[in-house]
Amino acid sequence: MQQHKTYEWYKIADDITELTFAENGLLQLEVNGKNVCISQFKGDLFACAAKCPHAGGNLSAGYVDALGNIVCPLHRYKFSLVNGRNTSGEGYFLKTYPIEKRENGLFIGIEKGGLFNWLK
Repeated sequence: MQQHKTYEWYKIADDITELTFAENGLLQLEVNGKNVCISQFKGDLFACAAKCPHAGGNLSAGYVDALGNIVCPLHRYKFSLVNGRNTSGEGYFLKTYPIEKRENGLFIGIEKGGLFNWLK
C-alpha cells in the first residue's frame, strides 16, 4: 500500500527575485530547522537536502550539470534534481522537496511526521 505524502508548506520568498543564488546557481537556506539547497535549472526551481548522502559534502558548493543533476563538490556524485536518484551509479539517494509558486509567493514542502508517520 503506497502512502501519500503530507507536507507542511513554508514560504521562502515573495518572488524568485528575492532569492540570491551564487554564481553556480545554488543557494542554501534553513527551512523549519532543515538545511536545504535550492537550485534553478531551465527556469524551474528545485530543492534538496543540503548535504550529500555519501560523505556530507555541502551541495550548495557544487554545481548543476547540463542534464539537470546536482553534483557534489567532494566526490562528484550526481543526483537528479527531480527525484533525488543517484545518476552516477553509487546507489545513494538524495532527499528532495517540492517547491510551489503561488500567488502569494514561493513555498517549499517539508514532509509532516517522518519515518513513523505511517503509524497514524
